[in-house]
Amino acid sequence: MKILVLNGPNINMLGIREPDIYGKQTYHNLLQLIQDTAKQESLEIEHYQSNHEGALVDKIQDAYGKFDGIVINPAAYTHTSIAILDALKAVSIPAVEIHISDVSKREAFRQVSYAGLACEKSIIGQGIDGYRQAILYLKEKYAKK
Repeated sequence: MKILVLNGPNINMLGIREPDIYGKQTYHNLLQLIQDTAKQESLEIEHYQSNHEGALVDKIQDAYGKFDGIVINPAAYTHTSIAILDALKAVSIPAVEIHISDVSKREAFRQVSYAGLACEKSIIGQGIDGYRQAILYLKEKYAKK
């Protein structure tokens, strides 16, 4: 099974950016968690982070026919990007939306998730462990096929 893990703007700043909201784990810690989960679960996982909306759209489109699942944290693009929503819908790859913080308890503008409309599950407020949960969910779903 192949899973693509996508991260949007500022996720590379984990541990530096608002640690009271996003925690003290760094982006390196996140990548290590993803790699450890891939090894433990015998999965092939590719990860990608960009601060640019079009680059994320390109990566989603490139996933078509190559990946069995997508884990995506669109970050700020969650609340603004119809392009990411449309790309996820176009490829029809099972996707799980991740948010490190509990966006349901944050500012009003963070209550809208365009990307989430194309995802079959959302995991919020679980810190970086949400990525592991999303990967395991996709593995279980794939195994049931």
